[in-house]
Amino acid sequence: MSDKTKKIVLAALLAALTFIATIIIRVPMPAVGYVNLGDCFVLLSGWILGPVYGALAAGIGSAVADLSAGYVAYAPATFVIKAFMAVAAYFIGVKLARSKQSLALKSVSAVAGELIMIGGYLAFESVVYGFGTALTSIPLNVVQGAIGLVAGLVLVNVYERFVKPNLK
Repeated sequence: MSDKTKKIVLAALLAALTFIATIIIRVPMPAVGYVNLGDCFVLLSGWILGPVYGALAAGIGSAVADLSAGYVAYAPATFVIKAFMAVAAYFIGVKLARSKQSLALKSVSAVAGELIMIGGYLAFESVVYGFGTALTSIPLNVVQGAIGLVAGLVLVNVYERFVKPNLK
């Protein structure tokens, strides 16, 4: 199997995992949106697949989850926000690292990605619902980001230790 085929298959798998993690545990926020576990796979997509395939996997998986959960208005914003999260994860956590095993840079990239998520939804919800209402989503987005960061770092460690060596 060619490298491109492997990347496409892995992107489809990560998009599906992002969708599942987003849709299975979904806690509605009091005013707008919902909290989910999909961010760990969004970050993982960027770290593993790079900026193009990672952004597509993260954006598609997350946006399809919004569509299927009835948050249709969020889907375009979610696609863009989650794609940018994956791109940030790649460029900070992988591209800048001398060793792709750099936990410190992956941690920094996860924080950057989650800040993109928090700021992106704040901007989107400010336009749609008003700034005051959008502010109410920040605390739960921070919780979602923290969970995504920790779970993403655990998953990338497992991937790099056990899965990646077997994909050759």
